[in-house]
Amino acid sequence: MNIGILSSNRVSSNSSLAHSMHESTGKISQLGKFFESSMVARRVLLFVAILGMCMLIGDGILTPAISVLSAMDGLRAPFPSINKSLVEALSAAVLVVLFLLQKFGTSRVSFLFSPIMGAWTLTTPLVGIYSIIHYYPSIFKALSPHYIVHFFWRNGKEGWLLLGGTVLCITGSEALFADLGHFNRTSIQIAFLFTIYPSLVLTYAGQTAYLIRNLNDHDDGFYKFIPTKIYWPIFIIATSAAIVASQSLISATFSIIKQSVVLGYFPRVKVVHTSDNKEGEVYSPEVNYILMVLCVAVILIFGDGKEIGNAFGVVVSLVMLITTVLLTLVMIIIWRTPPVLVALYFFVFFTMEGIYVSAVCTKILEGGWIPFAISFILALIMFGWFYGRQTKIEYELTHKMTLDRLGTLLSNPGVQRVLGLCFFYTNIQDGLTPVLGHYIKNVKSLHNITIFTTLRYLLASKVDPHERIVVRKMGLKGVYGCVIQYGYADSLNLEGDDFVGQVIESLKVHIQDFSDGVQCGATVAEIQAEISDLEEAKHAGVVHIRGKTRFYIGKSCGWFDRIMLAFYEVMHNNCRSALPALGVPPPQRIEVGMFYEP
Repeated sequence: MNIGILSSNRVSSNSSLAHSMHESTGKISQLGKFFESSMVARRVLLFVAILGMCMLIGDGILTPAISVLSAMDGLRAPFPSINKSLVEALSAAVLVVLFLLQKFGTSRVSFLFSPIMGAWTLTTPLVGIYSIIHYYPSIFKALSPHYIVHFFWRNGKEGWLLLGGTVLCITGSEALFADLGHFNRTSIQIAFLFTIYPSLVLTYAGQTAYLIRNLNDHDDGFYKFIPTKIYWPIFIIATSAAIVASQSLISATFSIIKQSVVLGYFPRVKVVHTSDNKEGEVYSPEVNYILMVLCVAVILIFGDGKEIGNAFGVVVSLVMLITTVLLTLVMIIIWRTPPVLVALYFFVFFTMEGIYVSAVCTKILEGGWIPFAISFILALIMFGWFYGRQTKIEYELTHKMTLDRLGTLLSNPGVQRVLGLCFFYTNIQDGLTPVLGHYIKNVKSLHNITIFTTLRYLLASKVDPHERIVVRKMGLKGVYGCVIQYGYADSLNLEGDDFVGQVIESLKVHIQDFSDGVQCGATVAEIQAEISDLEEAKHAGVVHIRGKTRFYIGKSCGWFDRIMLAFYEVMHNNCRSALPALGVPPPQRIEVGMFYEP
């Protein structure tokens, strides 16, 4: 769907893809037309998606904190002398170790995950079955709707408020998408239906059976129902399982931030792909250490599990509700699902999740404000970055240089063609960056062989060597275009003459193939002269030029532009470069600065 807000989402390559999708899927839906025609609707959709993403990142902060803290709290039952501060310190230490292990990637540490989760899903339901038999064998009567109706009839508003606590029983399911980076859909469905779900039901039923006979133990319903003889093995398994559960949300946070960076809605951070064949396995050093600091801070500041639990419930229920809304739009606009099925899905899930959201929102003053504070800060960062990028891209598209304009500049006697080979980097695919015009007007020269280079990131692990470099002639003497295509597992190290040699060889082949075509009647001597010019320029010296642009915030800017663009400049100056780490030797680098006037 052509419902992007950034102008970069509307380049020719994407629009042709969207056009072919429209042709293949038939006539566009009325709802799709509405979103395409209404900027307000698109911005509301963007806001909802950003809110969901920020809430999920907040989930990535709260899940490790509450999971590990709850598991480590089991030390206080056998050792009453251990105070809450020591439990918090131990939990923080476990989390620090967990975050320090992230750089190795989940593939290298996941060999521990399966035995831990296997032990967890096997032992806890066995304890549950023992508890059911020992305390209250009739517990499965609770499956009857009679009891829940009677519960709400008897408790009224109090019963509705208690729903906020039951949300914690289904946490984790809001981040199932992250597992798709590691497993396929069928394996997730099989694992959930035949191991996780039965295990949870039996465990919760066992806890409930215990609590019916021990009403005063509700503050710690899990560890209290563990028999004394197997307490320590279960404690070790529970702590290990909590760490694995934390890993899933940490991986989810890496994944969603990486996707947001690629889409241009989040400041650029370093993203490392820890697997050569699974795109979803990513790691970001900056994000990792920020998450670590925030998780430890949450534990040390809000050590009371109740406050973190309230915040956790708000996050989980809102993420699920937003997912339901967005998935409904996908069903209508993209999948073209029959309206009856869409209405059935939306009514069931939106009603159920809406009731939970209404219950947990009453806990905002009791810790539920934490995710809103985190989301507000993240949303401010994202909107500032989005607004700055939108303004910059609109300027570039408005002031981009055409080949005709470049030809006019080069025909000016005052502009000299100097000896050497220049790689001029540009990110505009259907034109040339305004930095080029700024450079020529001020320096009054251009290298006699100039290759305008664009780096294109593809959603593949590796790009075949013969598809890595795509070159073309641009109709002007000594001016060529080059697109370097790379995947997430490719190494982009341009140091040395290897990269330059590959581009020169590709250009030689292209010149010969182009000249052999019907469209060009070049002689053998002209072809050899052009190839000779390439070699001569290469030996004369190679330079890599890239633009470094900033906003000029003058008096003509309004107060909103002054604030948002100044905020964007701060983020832009402290984030990663738009170009990958190319490894170009410093003596060959030139950065051309230019002010954009919004």
